[in-house]
Amino acid sequence: MPFIQAQQVRFSYEPESVDAREVLHGVDLSIEEGEFVALLGHNGCGKSTMAKLFNGMLVPTAGKVFVGGVDTSVEETQLDVRRQVGLVLQNPDNQLVAGVVEEDVAFGPENLGVPPQEIRRRVDAALKAVDMYEYREHAPHKLSGGQKQRVAIAGIIAMETKCIVLDEPTAMLDPRGRTEVMETIQRLNREKGITIVLITHYMDEAVQAGRVVVMDEGNILRDGGPREVFSDVEFLKRHDLDVPQATELAYRLEAAGIKLPGMPLSAEECIAMFRRYLRLESH
Repeated sequence: MPFIQAQQVRFSYEPESVDAREVLHGVDLSIEEGEFVALLGHNGCGKSTMAKLFNGMLVPTAGKVFVGGVDTSVEETQLDVRRQVGLVLQNPDNQLVAGVVEEDVAFGPENLGVPPQEIRRRVDAALKAVDMYEYREHAPHKLSGGQKQRVAIAGIIAMETKCIVLDEPTAMLDPRGRTEVMETIQRLNREKGITIVLITHYMDEAVQAGRVVVMDEGNILRDGGPREVFSDVEFLKRHDLDVPQATELAYRLEAAGIKLPGMPLSAEECIAMFRRYLRLESH
């Protein structure tokens, strides 16, 4: 069974009211343990709702979400779900609760009733995992945006969740902060096997995932590898979605009649492609 499984999930805000608005319309999605999945789409397409469904913060209006085989809608086992799936939100200031970094990271394990010695071990290990150990005695409010977000991620790691769902974690950060957070996410997935679900509107972040799921108006439009999804530029543009900058450049050059050898996803691939093109042209 997949680690996270959404089966025919529907969700409405205020379902009992006359203003009820269904934002998910029968979504099916499976995520395997150890995957790195990027979830893309416009504001209002349902992706943030999906994030909250994955850790039991919300439960479906209809359909089911299972995490590690546990039904998220069963109240008695919702704590088990949150032990397995941690949620990192857009604004790190909303997640930092203590006056000292290490106390903040300890907050989650303390609430789970973890013994003090084990909390100490977990806090140190989590801060080292996000490269923030040397800041353990600092005040969180004095850190940069990227550092704060890494502390928020450390707080989830210390709870020893198998999966981290990140809802637009870099939206409020400068380019350096975005790079810090993305490098941390990549490392946790690669070295620790933590399942990552990244909700983002930055296409250059999405290409770093192993799998890309595109949502629009409460439905899944595309689900596949980054190269497969982003190579269909026309389809994405029809749905007013962006593509990575390197892909956009190649697409525009092709539209101008310059036939390029491939469709790049990153700046590095773009440079390599231009070198190949220039070599072909010179022969």
